[in-house]
Amino acid sequence: MLNVKEKELITFDVGAGERKHWRLSVDGRVATLAMDVNEEKSLKPGYKLKLNSYDLGVDIELHDALQRIRFEDPEVACVVITSAKERIFCAGANIYMLGTSSHAWKVNFCKFTNETRDGMEDSSRHDGLKFIAALNGTTAGGGYELALACDEILLTDDRSSAVSLPEVPLLGVLPGTGGLTRIVDKRHVRRDLADMFCTNPDGAKADRAKAWGLVDEIAQPAKFPELIKARAQAMVAKSSRPADAKGIKLNPLERKMDEKGIHYKFVDVVFDRAARVAMLTVRAPEGDQPQTVEAIHALGDRWWPLQMARELDDAILLLRTNELDLGLVLIKTTGSADAVLASDAVMLKHRNDWLVRETIGMLRRTFSRLEVTSRSLYAILDPGSCFAGLLFELALATDRSYMLSLPDDDADSPKLALDGINFGVLPTVAGRTRLETRFAGDKEKLAALEKLSGKMLGPAAALAEGLITITPDELDWDDEIRMAIEERTCLSPDALTGMEASLRFPGAETIETKVFGRLSAWQNWVFIRPNSTGEHGALKLFGSGTKPKFNWERV
Repeated sequence: MLNVKEKELITFDVGAGERKHWRLSVDGRVATLAMDVNEEKSLKPGYKLKLNSYDLGVDIELHDALQRIRFEDPEVACVVITSAKERIFCAGANIYMLGTSSHAWKVNFCKFTNETRDGMEDSSRHDGLKFIAALNGTTAGGGYELALACDEILLTDDRSSAVSLPEVPLLGVLPGTGGLTRIVDKRHVRRDLADMFCTNPDGAKADRAKAWGLVDEIAQPAKFPELIKARAQAMVAKSSRPADAKGIKLNPLERKMDEKGIHYKFVDVVFDRAARVAMLTVRAPEGDQPQTVEAIHALGDRWWPLQMARELDDAILLLRTNELDLGLVLIKTTGSADAVLASDAVMLKHRNDWLVRETIGMLRRTFSRLEVTSRSLYAILDPGSCFAGLLFELALATDRSYMLSLPDDDADSPKLALDGINFGVLPTVAGRTRLETRFAGDKEKLAALEKLSGKMLGPAAALAEGLITITPDELDWDDEIRMAIEERTCLSPDALTGMEASLRFPGAETIETKVFGRLSAWQNWVFIRPNSTGEHGALKLFGSGTKPKFNWERV
């Protein structure tokens, strides 16, 4: 249920039949998502979404459409992303929206857009859902970055259509959703060619785009539909998605928002705006849990792991977009640890079932969204907590954890537990599990921890195993938590964001860690520089007929 106050906030709900900018059609095992942006339906006033340019509202609809394909159309093995407009695929993020937005809005917009594209690659890599970008017209900036997130890129050869990343020469900013990283790391375009491409506002037309590796295939307009169909069927043949699966309905989330926080059935967020802190509590499953695939499917989106993941994902997005001053999130759990472990056992037993697999994918992406959110994260393990298995992943995702130390025979003493979920099921964006990340890939340590699976570990054992940061006793607990909160919230948010992004993903980089770390950091900096967003900056002056005035210092 929504209250009056919520109308002033940005939410991420898209109801059935409410899409303004995308057309979804399903033909057998192929879905087509056609971009058809209504230029009059921008999320905020002040700009028009011309030439299939997009804002956050357009990308919210794309995210929702992808989620519905995953769960409501599980027989779909390939998604073709194209345009419903003639001679234009997508002009990218709307420049006037960017030019008039606050710094925080621009950064959060880019982050959500990045996560949606990363989610496409995640579904392709783990769950067999393949993507083809069918570029039936000019494709620029974020439009080409959307194409780069697909498994294959097809471009019509009509002598005018081109792909381009014009942000540097035209706007004085960077391609903000992975374009620079993907052309060299994913498509293996030569560095010198990439340099020419990214500084040429006109980009590359069909022949050059194919020769340089910027697209996979080209075809003349008359033959383009035939090419799309052939490549889609080839993708279907390689997919592991089941052809005979019957989907479930994703119903609207039951959510209440008020001045105190955001409230769902299994997730609850309480605000302390004076302290700039949010308390996020996740509840364990209640009652008897399904033991068979049939029972899981009968529950549909009310199955605890899926419902909890959807609620948590929504809460993270609402906090990130609407509560910018709440810089520290305290993560707690409540309920039965045994119930969590039992639910995990069912999920592991049936992980080859399509719905279970997609639920695991939703959990994987949601926990990753938490980790790349620019908030400090503390786990609080106190009496009544249930950081076990799946929910212990939340503790592993935090920057530090506090566990109340009570005698092991005390009935209120908090416990934690590991299970199979913690060993390979939910890799981070760095491609490693959170335990691997925590212990720098130490195989002997990980093997020893795996032997402890299913055992309830008290504070002393958890600290000895390196699973907890600190275990204050009952006398020091309140003061320790209070000081930890006060010390964190008095530090520079900018410095903390940079520190946390650097510490959370040690080891080898992936495309995702480069995008969320290196690229996001540079773009964050570029967005506040006068050369892009100053009074005479390129982004501010775009379309005015006035040339930007650059500060020529190289720093």
